[in-house]
Amino acid sequence: MARSLFTVGYEGRNIDSFITQLKKHSIDCLIDVREIPLSRKKGFSKSALSQRLSRENIHYIHFRDLGSPKPLRENLKLAGDYTTFFDKIDQYLADKKETIEKAYNLVSTNTRCLMCFEKLAATCHRKIVARKIKTRDGNGLKIMNI
Repeated sequence: MARSLFTVGYEGRNIDSFITQLKKHSIDCLIDVREIPLSRKKGFSKSALSQRLSRENIHYIHFRDLGSPKPLRENLKLAGDYTTFFDKIDQYLADKKETIEKAYNLVSTNTRCLMCFEKLAATCHRKIVARKIKTRDGNGLKIMNI
């Protein structure tokens, strides 16, 4: 049976519904792929999120290197060009092989989930991160957005 890598965005959710969603899918480790793990939404900044996840027996890891660099986010905001944004993210991540390998090693055991802000993976760089991990896997890893 193929293993799964989940991805999730917290946009439009509160911390309780977010945790419920993780538990529903038996997530045991949340991999934060935000460059800067701060949020105006209560409970989603790194320290608060890590502490809450710990109480729920979910491990938290932040991989800053897998975050979308600020200049790319700013260009997307100005131009609204997702095609260019995703191409640039793909190029950026090509130089992050060591961090992709670390993420893959986590994903290869138990039930892991990549997290960023955007509700829809289609508009979030986490889909490119997940694709890089899937390519590294080579054994049919399934990506599931929750």
